[in-house]
Amino acid sequence: MKNLYTIIALTFLFACSNTQKVSNMKIEINNKWQLTQVKTGDTYQANVPGCVHTDLLANKIIEDPYYRTNEKKQQWIDKEDWSYSTEFELDNDFYTKEHLELIFKGLDTYADVYLNDSLILVTDNMFREWQISCKKLLKPGLNKLKVYFHSPVNIGLKKLEENIYPLPATNDQSENGELGDKKISVFSRKAPYHYGWDWGPRFVTSGIWRPVIIKAWDLAKIENIQIIQDNVSETEAKINQVISIKSAKKQNIFIEIKTGDSILYSENTKLEEGANTVNINYSIKNPKLWWTNGLGEQYLYQIQTSLTADNQLIEQKDNKIGLRTLKLVQKPDEFGKSFHFELNGVPVFMKGANHIPNDVFLPRVTREVYEHEIKTAAESNMNTIRVWGGGIYEDDIFYDLCDKYGILVWQDFMFACSMYPGGEDFWENIKNEAVDNVVRLRNHPSIALWCGNNEIDGAWSEYSNGGWGWKERYTPEQRKEIWSNYEKIFHDILPAVVSEYDPTRSYWPSSPMAGPKEHATNSNTSGDMHYWGVWHAKAPFSEFSKIRARFMSEYGFQSFPDLTTVKKYTLPEDFDIESEVMAAHQRSGIGNLRIKEYMSWSYKTPKNFEYFLYIGQVLQAEGIKAAIEAHRRDMPYNMGSLYWQLNDCWPVASWSSMDYYGRWKALQYFVKKAFNDVLVSPVLSGDSVDIYIVSDMLENTKATLLMEFIDFEGNKLLEETYDIEILKNSSKIYTTLSKSKLFNLLNNKNIVLVASVYKNNELLGTNQLYFDNIKNLTLPKPKIEYTISKNEDGFTIKLSTNKLAKNIYLTVNDDEGFFSDNYFDLLPGKTISIVYYPGSKDILLDSKLNIISVVETY
Repeated sequence: MKNLYTIIALTFLFACSNTQKVSNMKIEINNKWQLTQVKTGDTYQANVPGCVHTDLLANKIIEDPYYRTNEKKQQWIDKEDWSYSTEFELDNDFYTKEHLELIFKGLDTYADVYLNDSLILVTDNMFREWQISCKKLLKPGLNKLKVYFHSPVNIGLKKLEENIYPLPATNDQSENGELGDKKISVFSRKAPYHYGWDWGPRFVTSGIWRPVIIKAWDLAKIENIQIIQDNVSETEAKINQVISIKSAKKQNIFIEIKTGDSILYSENTKLEEGANTVNINYSIKNPKLWWTNGLGEQYLYQIQTSLTADNQLIEQKDNKIGLRTLKLVQKPDEFGKSFHFELNGVPVFMKGANHIPNDVFLPRVTREVYEHEIKTAAESNMNTIRVWGGGIYEDDIFYDLCDKYGILVWQDFMFACSMYPGGEDFWENIKNEAVDNVVRLRNHPSIALWCGNNEIDGAWSEYSNGGWGWKERYTPEQRKEIWSNYEKIFHDILPAVVSEYDPTRSYWPSSPMAGPKEHATNSNTSGDMHYWGVWHAKAPFSEFSKIRARFMSEYGFQSFPDLTTVKKYTLPEDFDIESEVMAAHQRSGIGNLRIKEYMSWSYKTPKNFEYFLYIGQVLQAEGIKAAIEAHRRDMPYNMGSLYWQLNDCWPVASWSSMDYYGRWKALQYFVKKAFNDVLVSPVLSGDSVDIYIVSDMLENTKATLLMEFIDFEGNKLLEETYDIEILKNSSKIYTTLSKSKLFNLLNNKNIVLVASVYKNNELLGTNQLYFDNIKNLTLPKPKIEYTISKNEDGFTIKLSTNKLAKNIYLTVNDDEGFFSDNYFDLLPGKTISIVYYPGSKDILLDSKLNIISVVETY
């Protein structure tokens, strides 16, 4: 029936194998929500899932928070209390179910929940899921739901005062939040980056950020399914499936487990009233294994589990799993101790980046945004993403996509760059948070590792005189208490949760860390490393090849987004890197001028703002390319390279390789080539050139190595070819060009070495080596010619040049499209074909294509 109130349609679940209606039902409460500012009583239409800031924006109460310096004007929002309310209707079929449960997938953060005017729940953790039995309070017909959010800032200030002394929280931008030096982020189990970071703004949000669901059931329900891969080989996968079932009574129930048309298990099981744990063992013969991107297929089995009683289908759940073995290997060796992951018996060099949330306002992150990010990682030849500990435990779709595209996930718990308080209530809250998320994510084949926190172990440095100067601020008694709280969380609570709820995976207390009671440095020979000498300490890019890590889990360099993105948050009068607006969209205090200083070392000063953005992106790309190649050349000593960072949470100058709108920076294009399965890496070593070839392939490959020395006018000065066999999963120098052979060539610095590897005329990999900084080279002014032809996906562009064109940058006016390659070097006598995927089908590309290279920026 219809009336003036919200009517929520029931969503029924159906079995995949037949049309029998499932007894258990659920509805999502996502309509007719209202937001009220408690102090004023002002009420607005609201979206759930959503948050206060986006609802105020939708109602035109505030302007775009990301535009210019609007952030400053909106700091009042987090100091107010807000409430969300709605009315919904239950029909009789739904209401007459014996059990009705209200489920909140995510409440941000301090909430009082009222159902039909009765308080049913008080929450204090953004990262938890909340479930309340509410049959007695619900009624057929109209019901009322209200969620009252207390100001997280006001509660944080109270907790800070109660703690007697402040705690370190380096990235808490309290000054931007009009709190002076009062750092409150550590006292709330809320996304730390909401309080600001060195790449993000400060918007301390509140809201119903994940769905609200009512579930109805009679006989039994599946609480959770854990699929444990006891033993997996090419011939058989032995599975232990653990099903947690809540039963309304003592009864017999029929459990069937199948994948596709194959029934893996089907038997009656006796259930007791209340909680039941059912352990079921079965096997899959000749399984298709799950591999990371580049190593094989990402095959996923859909495991369908159904409960039936009295010939009625009660509930059915589907789990997609990938069958594989995966372990962290830390084995003593001649250098120290290894740190690498072994997938299906194969040591894997982990190629990837660090991920931060895709928006400050999380409900705005759509499936399409996630798909673009993870697909970008896969297309860039990555196999790993680190979910960094200052953000959130991501939505299920994020991990589904990582499973689909073969991207392993290094998963931090949500603690970063801060020390945290103690107390039984706080610890219990953390434990429940960890259990919720470990249980939610443990069936994903992509989850590789649980890590306690980001950078806290080294920042405090309990066992050395190093660190960030934190511990020196406190008395001996305070230091003892703070470190004791740290050990309780990261060496007691979290590892215990992983051990109990996901025992097949490894736990690593902090990133970076060298080992037990051994903090990470720039020279540790075990554990993982974060190297920030480049950028923070102004070390040159050449240092990337000197700093050796067993696993490099962070390093980076900044750039600006391109002009199209900058225009989204600026006016033309802001087009100066030292303007107030550009400074507001740069959260690393040294940032804009640090980019300018590094640029001066390698490039001539660009003649305008747009060119400065372009050269800045090329600068970042060259720096991270140098790092990735150094890390890969160093395998198997180093077995991981995760740069900081893949994405952005707002439009900003940052370390990202693609900006807030998903536009690829130069770095993303360079990363795609640097992470190629076969990397050719020529290195100038004194007066010689070493030619490394790095292979991730799982078989040896016979190939031809071609080396060409070409001057900028296109004259070929030297050419050599070698028949080689590229060794599988290895890094090796395949030839060295000696000083005597190169002496006459290197007298002319305006040359480039092009090193390429072919297999039966198929290009496996190519790279260039220049012999001086770009600003010291005499770059010619090229005449770039091109042809454009239409294809099924858009346009094919073929480019050629009469002289070297350094870092060709292609743009298209008034179209949001994508180039298959960009920022590349084009050599005389070579033709490059790329594809442009247009945003508009009717675009006339000839009239809108722009082409520049480095020499035009001077």
